[in-house]
Amino acid sequence: MSQIPQISIVAPLYNESESFPMLIQRINALMDSSPISIEVVLIDDGSKDDTALRIRQLALTDERYHGVFLSRNHGHQLALTAGIAAARGSEALFVIDGDLQDPPELLPDFYKLLKEGNDVVYAVRKKRKEGFVKKMGYHFFYRILRSISYVEIPLDSGDFALISRRVVDVLNKMPEESRYLRGMRSWIGFKQVGFEYERDARAAGESKYSFKQLFQLAYNGIFNFSEFPIKFMSRVGVIAILISLFYFIVVVVKKMFFAQVIEGFTSLLFVIILFSGVQLLALGIIGEYVLRIFFQSKNRPLFIIKEEIVNREYI
Repeated sequence: MSQIPQISIVAPLYNESESFPMLIQRINALMDSSPISIEVVLIDDGSKDDTALRIRQLALTDERYHGVFLSRNHGHQLALTAGIAAARGSEALFVIDGDLQDPPELLPDFYKLLKEGNDVVYAVRKKRKEGFVKKMGYHFFYRILRSISYVEIPLDSGDFALISRRVVDVLNKMPEESRYLRGMRSWIGFKQVGFEYERDARAAGESKYSFKQLFQLAYNGIFNFSEFPIKFMSRVGVIAILISLFYFIVVVVKKMFFAQVIEGFTSLLFVIILFSGVQLLALGIIGEYVLRIFFQSKNRPLFIIKEEIVNREYI
């Protein structure tokens, strides 16, 4: 029986047929030059191209690779969750994206920091290759989230990280359906340190995160790790009441002392629209929390594995 791998490289893949050969070439070069025993967990997230076939062929011919095939497209965060659950690295898990924007060659640098007593070594993006709109959106989102979150979530850090086994074990016990892994990782605590790097452009193909999915991920970050939305609506409600009382006092004073009654359909319409909008916004915010409770209460599996090709060398 061979030893359990020290490090598991975990990479979720969705329609990454174009970048797959480059990914494997660079991971193989890393493993061949490393004294650390490494396994690679590749997760097929319901790909529509031949990504699943490539993973299967590789896992059957190279014992260092472990293939996990989901029953459908579950999304990046749940695919990554499936990979983390399947990985067996005894020391740590190295989480990367399959598009090579996260250089696997940084593993030795991350591992050195892990050996210095850190449980999480997360990557900090000092420069991005995305378009201007996305870069600005990411920039403002991370700063807004940090300012309103009850957990200190590092700025400009994604899922790219080296995570110790004890942190991974805690992650695997967290059953949250609407997952924001970088926030969950921060919530767990232990000693964490950032490592700055310049993020590369995609090796090939296009980003699989649509704007809709990016907004959903942002919502998960905000509503899962912040009390601000609810408290904000409470403050808006108090302000609205104070404005209403002030307006009421003005009307009473004008009626009693100046014999004037404020008239006007426009002002009345404005007040109705304003407070109706505030009420709808409050219901929407409450609905986001209720929706998460609703899906969590179903207690469905977070993901369904259709097939798994296990690295027999480490069994």
